[in-house]
Order: sequence, then structure tokens, then C-alpha cells
Amino acid sequence: MNYDTDHTAYYSALPVFYGGISDLMTKENFFTSVPKSWHVIITDIRNSTDAVTDGKHDVVNYLATGSIVTVLNVVHKLNVDIPFFFGGDGATFLVPGSVLAVVMEALCNYKANALLSAGLELRVGTVPAGAILAGGRKIDVAKYRSSDAFIIPIVLGDGLSQAEKLVKDPAYKYIFDGTTGAMPDLSGMQCRWDHIPPPQKHEEVVTLLISCRDQGRQRESFKRIIDHIDRVYGSPTERQPISVAKLRLKTTFKCVRLESKVFIKHARILNYISSLADKIFTMFYFQTPNGKRYLESLVDLSDTFVIDGRINTVISGTKRQRQRLEELLTKLEANGLIWYGLHISHASVMSCYVRNLEKGHIHFVDGADGGYTNAARCLKNKMRANRL
Repeated sequence: MNYDTDHTAYYSALPVFYGGISDLMTKENFFTSVPKSWHVIITDIRNSTDAVTDGKHDVVNYLATGSIVTVLNVVHKLNVDIPFFFGGDGATFLVPGSVLAVVMEALCNYKANALLSAGLELRVGTVPAGAILAGGRKIDVAKYRSSDAFIIPIVLGDGLSQAEKLVKDPAYKYIFDGTTGAMPDLSGMQCRWDHIPPPQKHEEVVTLLISCRDQGRQRESFKRIIDHIDRVYGSPTERQPISVAKLRLKTTFKCVRLESKVFIKHARILNYISSLADKIFTMFYFQTPNGKRYLESLVDLSDTFVIDGRINTVISGTKRQRQRLEELLTKLEANGLIWYGLHISHASVMSCYVRNLEKGHIHFVDGADGGYTNAARCLKNKMRANRL
């Protein structure tokens, strides 16, 4: 497939794979290298581990979601479809060169706002995809239909991990700090749900990160792991950490307290009024047939499984299931195939981007108490111990 004549439409033109995610690992024809004219954008919260340790895990999570909402609102207005990945304390985007400047301007304004309101620094950087590919790294992209209403990007290769390393290097020239002072567009961003306990008969929520040490065997290793998760935990529906029965609305005070860490300070009174009105509306709306359909689709549109060169997933189950999963992961790690980091918590946290109440919404899921951040710390400690 040739995208040379229209790089901006690269992602929207990709075919969608409708089978199982494990089967996709064997379908090389569904993966296409990202165009060299595209760019990788990385956002992450500097010293997020310390912030999570200080009890700011919900703020870290919400700020990461805000960076996604900022970018999606920009590209939606431009009618451009892009792949993006939620990472708990940040996000990764692939964007065409035609929208890079406007996206980076919006993110820099969001960064300034986050520092003012939350006191946390959002690192924002970009790397040309061509520079990554020229170094022998790969960013192979596919589109996967994970449910009737949800299509997600899948990336194989180690190119995005390399971009993340470059952006976090203080000497790297693609860190952006400028701001025009404009208000970031965070319309559609919501934090209405309190911590979500695992479904009935499930004992825990597991946040898992898996990095392939042997890139030549990435497809094989990921397929083996996904197949094992399916055997141990059951289908994606059976291990889904989000269930309608466990959803509870936050109090207005909790919503405003969290939202005030993202929205500018002088907007907090208006934000309180807006949150109060939203809570009153949703309490009644969720009792209607349309509201109940929204809640069911919310589960289908929950972003609980990501492959961005690594496996990132939040699942729920029993302690015994997790032990069986770790048996295989530990074996693969001992054999030099992967590294993994795992965090166990009592609940999930979810932040939302709701463009409309039909199918125009997506819900970003993390383990409570800094699931992805702590799993990443575990993963990085193992890699450092082996000088990788």
C-alpha cells in the first residue's frame, strides 16, 4: 500500500483487523511502517513516581488524560485521524507533519496550565519518525477492532521506546517549552467516576507492562503471552476490570478538587458550577434507556489493552490467576525474551473523553494507586539492574 501521495491520510486509510489480537501478531500484511514524514510526540509527567508516592496518583492520571484530550480536540477540528496511546503518567502520539506545529503549540499551552494549576511539570517532546527509522528502529502500525464500537492502533517494533528515551534526555533538542498563553481546549474531558472495584468474584486489579528484550522474537513472544492471558483469565470481556455494577459517581467536591488541578485557577468557580450541573444531569440521565445504553458502551470503549511496542494492560481476576500469569512471565524473563513490570491494586481508575453520548467517547483505565507508573518503575528497575 502506497501512502506517498497523501501522508496525512496514512492512519485513516489503514485496513482494520477484525480477528483476535493474538491472531494479529501473525498478520504481517496488516502492519505498515509509519511514514518518515510523520512525528512521534511524547508527553509524560516529570518525577511522576514521586508524585504517586506523595498520593497524587489521580492527578497524574488526569493530567495524562488531559494531554490526550488536548491533542484529539486539535486534530478533530482538522479532520485528521491519528494513533495515540495512554500510559498512565503520559501519552504517545503519531502525527503527520502537516499538523505538528499546531499540536505542539496546544500541548505547550496545556503544559504551562498544568504547571500553574497542579504544580507538576509535563514534559512535551517530539522526534521525527524518519530519524527513528533511519537508526534501524521500527514503528509498524496496524488498526485493530477490539469491540463492535472500538478500533485501536497497534504498534510493533521498538521505535516508540527509542523516542521516549530521546525525549527524556535533557540534552535532546526536541523538548518544547514555549507557550502562546492560549487556553488549552479540554472540552469533553471528564472525571466523574470514583475508584472502581473489580467485578464480582474478582479479587484484584493487575496493571501489567511487558517489553520484548529480543526484538527479533517480538511477535512470537507477544502472541504466546496473549494466548496465555486468554487461557488463564478468559476472554477480554471476562477479564475486563470495568463493570457497570461497580460504577459510582464521584461527589461534586471530588470532581472539582481534581479538575482544579488541570483547569486554570480563575476558572474554578465556573468549574464547580459546571460539575454540579453535570452531576445532577448524569444522575437522572443514567436512569433513562439512553443513559443505560451509554453505560454499557462505556465498558466496550474502555481502553484496557494497548500495544505500543510494549504490552500495556489492566485486567482483573483472582490471586491464583495472577500467579499463573507470573509463572510464564518469569520464565520468559529468565530466558532473556522479555522484561515485565506488574502492579496489584484494589480498584481501577478511569478518566474520560466524551465528545458525544453515542459512540464519540473513550475511557482511559489505569490501576489505582499509580498502576502504570508503578509497573513502569518495576520494569525499569529490572532493566537497570541488567544495565539495559
